[in-house]
Amino acid sequence: MTEQATGRPLGAQLSHMLRARGVEVIFGIPGVHNQEMYRGIEEAGITHVLTRHEQGAGFMADGYARATGRPGVCYIITGPGLCNIMTPLGQAYSDSVSVLAISSCLPQGGTDDGRLHEMLDQRGAGAAVCDWSHEATSPEDAYVRIDQALAEFQDRRPRPKHLQVPIPMLEAAAPEFPAEPAQKPKPRLAPSAGQIKEAAALLAGARRPLVVVGGGARGASAEARTLVSTLRAASLASYAGRGVIDPGDPLHLGSVLARPDSAALIASSDCVLIVGSVLAEVDIWRDIPGFGEGAKVIRIDIDPTVLARDPRVDLAIRADAKLALAALIDALKGKELNSSWAASEAQEARRRWRAQVEAERPGILPVADAMREVLPEDALIYSDMTQFAYAAKEVYPLMHPGLWHHPYGFGTLGYALPAAIGGKIGVGSRAVIAIAGDYGFQYTIQELGVAVELGLTLPILLWDNGKLGEIEASMVRAQIAPNAVIQRNPDFIKLAEAYGACSAQPSNLAEFKRDLAAALKADGPTILRVTSEISLG
Repeated sequence: MTEQATGRPLGAQLSHMLRARGVEVIFGIPGVHNQEMYRGIEEAGITHVLTRHEQGAGFMADGYARATGRPGVCYIITGPGLCNIMTPLGQAYSDSVSVLAISSCLPQGGTDDGRLHEMLDQRGAGAAVCDWSHEATSPEDAYVRIDQALAEFQDRRPRPKHLQVPIPMLEAAAPEFPAEPAQKPKPRLAPSAGQIKEAAALLAGARRPLVVVGGGARGASAEARTLVSTLRAASLASYAGRGVIDPGDPLHLGSVLARPDSAALIASSDCVLIVGSVLAEVDIWRDIPGFGEGAKVIRIDIDPTVLARDPRVDLAIRADAKLALAALIDALKGKELNSSWAASEAQEARRRWRAQVEAERPGILPVADAMREVLPEDALIYSDMTQFAYAAKEVYPLMHPGLWHHPYGFGTLGYALPAAIGGKIGVGSRAVIAIAGDYGFQYTIQELGVAVELGLTLPILLWDNGKLGEIEASMVRAQIAPNAVIQRNPDFIKLAEAYGACSAQPSNLAEFKRDLAAALKADGPTILRVTSEISLG
């Protein structure tokens, strides 16, 4: 039996339900097709952030989710709204981020009869970039799907979800949403005791144990640090796994999986433990790393597909990283350990790799070092697809996990600014900085208006080389005459003024540190235009 309708339209019910489930912020743009979703926002006590483009809404939700650990939620219109947010949803999918996009949709969609915002298959478009994309068949079905999404964000690998609701259903009176969620998160998945015993024996008997941590190990940092210390194991981090291991650990090698000569070091290990990392192309930028002949490979991951598709694995443990590593530490107690790693070997490797990065992209690391001197230890950093980030994320030490956020997998330009805005909204007074290149910054530059409107203290390090520097270098390496890699930029300082933002153009590192410190105290966003010549000033 369907409950009696309350008189409140479903569009309003959705906001009230989300607030009851803990959602405090929604990012989006109202339109005639989704305006019913806005009927209940203020009454429910939700803060709505008006973005300048649906792509900005998606990236802000992504940045908010990464900063807070809570889902980022968007309200999106039919058709072009859903198309515009597909890029951020694709980014959230590849980087395992909890984003829920709720859109309106036309009834009997795909009939091709010339209706406003019509798409042939809007639900299918969402399915191309989301974990799932569903069209509500009733108010009760919409409630169930929202609870499903919120539960799945917590009990499995988080990935974006899309729920679309027909416009007439949003407008019609609907029954009250359930007081209790229809689906609650499952308990964290504990490891098999037998597998943990086997893993402990393999690691204890290894002469050169190596631990590789990824983004899936961020919630197990304390356990990962204890484990590598106990084993006297060398360790590597994917870009998303930086900060899981203490960068001061004498055997930590950093986030240098993409360094070509790290392959030889990996191959020298006789037992490799990989925790919460796919070891994807965007982690290593070469063929899948080879392990030493006879080396044992252990994987711990919550995603069964990651475990199933790796034929090199000797022991696949499907479990929550925190529970698995804690169990592994207990299983190692009393065992004789045989690691022969030397701190001098790790120190020399780190020195060599930093020199390589500096030679490949000159002028960047001195600025990154200066930035580190000024930023608080717990500052959140959001970077774009830019040479500054490519260099800095290999060597910039993070004391804690989840501090540097980058569009790793999908690799979208325009990510940094809106994602940093979402992160800043989520963490309040905590320091947040955006890092963007001059070209990618212009993909979402309009969202600067949101940061000004909200008075967000947000330094924006704009690395300006007047061209697509990374693409130019790639063309040269491929013996292609560089083409279409140089563009005419606006005057970014005047542009900041037009938006009502602060700005600075430091000419040397001392001025950069001064201006960055001031930007961290400003009453709004600050564009810091920086070029590679700053290191010579």
